[in-house]
Amino acid sequence: MLSELKPAILITFVFTLLTGILYPLAITGAAQALFREKANGSLIERNGRVIGSALIGQNFAKPEYFHPRPSAAGNGYDAANSGGTNLGPTNSALADRLSKDAASFRSDNAFTGAIPADAITTSASGLDPEISPATAYAQVGRVAAARNISPDAVRAIVSAHIESRDLGFLGEPRVNVLKLNLALDGK
Repeated sequence: MLSELKPAILITFVFTLLTGILYPLAITGAAQALFREKANGSLIERNGRVIGSALIGQNFAKPEYFHPRPSAAGNGYDAANSGGTNLGPTNSALADRLSKDAASFRSDNAFTGAIPADAITTSASGLDPEISPATAYAQVGRVAAARNISPDAVRAIVSAHIESRDLGFLGEPRVNVLKLNLALDGK
């Protein structure tokens, strides 16, 4: 019995050391050396103060700001309660929310075209920091009017902040809402 117990304890100790200490330290060190900004959360600072992360959506509700996707995370944009609603496509609560959000989007933005899907649907995490270029362009009129600047100037800022597909083929073009709003504040 003791002859079987000794190797089991030794193997547990060795694998705890390898997978619980050495491997995490090596990965953390490599991430810090190669991808420091991303490994530290892609934090954005203004005047020496952290104001957000480029990786986590924030709620911008004022009319002079571009609005992000709706959030189902906790009470909205709550990183401690990240997650979607898990409501299926035939759920009446989802249909009611989408109808309400579509009407609100149309009235807030004086928008008459087809509403981009990401303007009224939540992401899987509820914390998506990006919107589609179509959703950003649909909000240009409201933002320009609230800031008393020309829509063409706002449209140019949106165009300058469109991020292309990763590696040229992964994902879709997108606009980071926090970075876009910070660019507007810098004008």
